[in-house]
Amino acid sequence: MFGAYAAYLSLFVAAFMAATILPAQSEAGLAGLVILGQYNVFWLITVASVGNILGAVVNYVIGAGVASARRPRWWPDTGQVGQRLTAFYGRFGAVTLLLSWVPIIGDPLTLLAGMMRLSFPLFLCLVSVAKITRYLVVVWLAFQFA
Repeated sequence: MFGAYAAYLSLFVAAFMAATILPAQSEAGLAGLVILGQYNVFWLITVASVGNILGAVVNYVIGAGVASARRPRWWPDTGQVGQRLTAFYGRFGAVTLLLSWVPIIGDPLTLLAGMMRLSFPLFLCLVSVAKITRYLVVVWLAFQFA
């Protein structure tokens, strides 16, 4: 019984870390647990999704903190960078968060949402849709190849 809890906890930690700047990935772990057939698929998807969404929330909070932090004198001038980010967000908007599941670009998108002070409920909704959908696809693929 403890093994099941350890599996769910390990999946949660991997999914959380995968959504932060830390190098990790959770899809293979999820697929492996699905293929084993010893775990409830609903709970696997739920645990992975919650962990991944919470990791994205950490990025959002970091981004919001960076945006509001008082910069020290040695910090490079970010005026042009800030203008580029604002233009990017003005052009593509919050919809880019639907790509928050994509490796490499997903983490910066969630940081950017915090920096741009995107509405948190909107952020949470878009990120949740993206991340849950990704895990549903992973589970579907695992069943196809099992």
